[in-house]
Amino acid sequence: MKAVVCVEHGPPEQLVVQDIPMPEPGPGHVRVRVHAAGVNFPDTLIIRNLYQFKPALPFTVGAEAAGIVDALGEGTGGLTIGDRVVVMTGHGCFAEHLVADRTHMVPIPADMPMDIAAGFTMTYGTSLHALKQRARLMPGETLLVLGAAGGVGLTAVELGKLMGARVIAAASSDEKLALARAMGADETINYASEDFKARIKMLTDGRGVDVVYDPVGDRYAEPAFRGIGWGGRYLVVGFAGGMIPSLPLNLPLIKGASIVGVFWGAFTQAEPEAHAANMAELMAWFRAGKLKPHVSNRFALEDGPAAIRWMMDRKAMGKVILTIADN
Repeated sequence: MKAVVCVEHGPPEQLVVQDIPMPEPGPGHVRVRVHAAGVNFPDTLIIRNLYQFKPALPFTVGAEAAGIVDALGEGTGGLTIGDRVVVMTGHGCFAEHLVADRTHMVPIPADMPMDIAAGFTMTYGTSLHALKQRARLMPGETLLVLGAAGGVGLTAVELGKLMGARVIAAASSDEKLALARAMGADETINYASEDFKARIKMLTDGRGVDVVYDPVGDRYAEPAFRGIGWGGRYLVVGFAGGMIPSLPLNLPLIKGASIVGVFWGAFTQAEPEAHAANMAELMAWFRAGKLKPHVSNRFALEDGPAAIRWMMDRKAMGKVILTIADN
């Protein structure tokens, strides 16, 4: 079977699309014929050995996928051959088949397209965990989302509105901001052309925002934090901007504000019951038509390295998907 393999750490151009042996599921494991896989920012880090999880070389790239169960190991109750599932593995998903632990799989609704399912879990899961468990976002509060047209950012805009917040979307181009507004943002800030801090102050009448959702970091972190209000919560989601920022610690002191880490992958393992409840809530919202996942680009499996380059160059708006098999 074909897979996108990292044989040595480096840029996506060094990834190899090659034939590897068909995996067989052992006890507690399930094999899935992959129909689609989601491309995520951590994929750009793991291939360069810059992520928290460091699989041994060589490894198949890709953290999430959707497909059909086609083989079962012992002790995999609750699934049968032919079931439609989404899989979260950290790596191994950019392939025609994958094997993963049963606990890493969630059944998906029959009416949920595979390409939507493949890009649903990590982005929506991260944002719901961030806003619900970490920020405890309340109706009527103001939420500022950085990188608001990216994979996780766009879901934070959508979920923030669904949870009753006033959402300010910040991004680097008017095109990206138009998408964020289409997904529910009330106000927008182009931090490439506007005074970020001053614009936050103006949009909040000087009070500041209640919650900052930041998957970007870099030079935008400090002005965003300076725009936070009393008792605000600053969500550290990631560093897509490149640099891990340093914040003056007098800022949270004088604002009575909190800096809150968001590590969704660790949360799913540490609090599996809360994670399962989050996923059930997200699936219910999807079935009710309250979530409208946005896929901006699709690549074939053979173009997996180009898809990761697209993500690295910050061209993605919403989700980027690898299409591997027909639905």
